[in-house]
Amino acid sequence: MILLFTKFLIAHIIGDFVLQPDSWVKNKKAKKHKSKYLYFHGLVHFMALLVLFQFNWSFLPYFLIIVISHLVIDIVKINLEEKVNTRWLFFIDQILHVLIISAIVYFKAPYKLDFEKLYSKEVLLLLLALLIITSVSSIIMKMLMGTWSLEEDNSEDSLESAGKYIGILERLFVFSFILLNQWSAIGLLIAAKSVFRFGDLSRAKDRKLTEYMLIGTLISFGMAIFIGLLYKYAITLV
Repeated sequence: MILLFTKFLIAHIIGDFVLQPDSWVKNKKAKKHKSKYLYFHGLVHFMALLVLFQFNWSFLPYFLIIVISHLVIDIVKINLEEKVNTRWLFFIDQILHVLIISAIVYFKAPYKLDFEKLYSKEVLLLLLALLIITSVSSIIMKMLMGTWSLEEDNSEDSLESAGKYIGILERLFVFSFILLNQWSAIGLLIAAKSVFRFGDLSRAKDRKLTEYMLIGTLISFGMAIFIGLLYKYAITLV
């Protein structure tokens, strides 16, 4: 089952990402279903499937279902791009393709989905830890760092909510490194962040910005380390 799904997924990635030039994408957006490259795109998918399945023609009906459904989804996506957020369309498009592949794999090699495992103590503890590291920690950081106000905070040069997402990502990295027992990687992450923010620190006329960033970084990393260690301890009690 896994091998079958992997072959279908590799063919999808080759056709949708590796062998689809930007010129084809632009032409499809301009001419929609009249674009010849839309059908070249389907042919690439078909050929990728044939090669990966070693020209096993017994899979031909499944190949046709995948290719035809792929073209239909792409046509719908192209026609909705001016009405719906393109980022959402991209993810919905990919999810639909994967769901169709999963359905075909299930039909060819039935597999059991054990949803009870989603409610196991291990999964629930992991979900709780991730929620605290992302949403809860972001609010705590905002409250703690809101004590100080710097001119740099009001700069229009930075991306909207960039600091929030950087903090979430760095805490997720730290949490992952703790689970993998890669403590040295946490030090590397701190060093990398210091290098990227060196320009900001060097432009500061006094120590305020440096201290502000240092406090924020230490609090963020400290929370991630604490939650990571707490999670590992809680798992041993389950």
